[in-house]
Amino acid sequence: MSDPVTVPVLGDAECQFIVVGYDDDDAQEDFHTAIDAFLALDVSALRAAAPSVFAYYQDVRSRLAGVGIDRVVAIDGPDDVWNHVEFGWEVTIERDWSGDRQVCLSIGSSCAWEREHGLQIVFRGGRTVTKVGPFDGHLSNASAYGRDELADVVYHRRRAVTDEPPGPSAL
Repeated sequence: MSDPVTVPVLGDAECQFIVVGYDDDDAQEDFHTAIDAFLALDVSALRAAAPSVFAYYQDVRSRLAGVGIDRVVAIDGPDDVWNHVEFGWEVTIERDWSGDRQVCLSIGSSCAWEREHGLQIVFRGGRTVTKVGPFDGHLSNASAYGRDELADVVYHRRRAVTDEPPGPSAL
């Protein structure tokens, strides 16, 4: 684990980096490149991901309402969603061994609408948010669901048992 590092994209939060698989990796420079790119990001990277995070919020709110729970925080829209997230202080850095095999940075965060599973934010190559949703440890939706067509999907709506089979808009 690293010493605390100031992370601009997270509002200058102090985080510790946990690097997984570096010593045995044949392309260690990829880790350095991803970390440098991540530390060069500003909050615009999170603004770009806000619609996907808001979709996650809407899904959780809808599922809870479906079982009679209506005490979920009210979030006005994508512009408001980050006000209800508390970023974690550990950033895990590891290579995604599926797909394009890039080095990813993953942050588990707390969110006001899903206290049990929280919010996972993945920065592929350290450059852009490429996965958000409940924390599952996967670095892409393609690897989380074993479906290559989800490689570029930032948030994948999970289908409830009572839902119709997913159509093209379910991605």
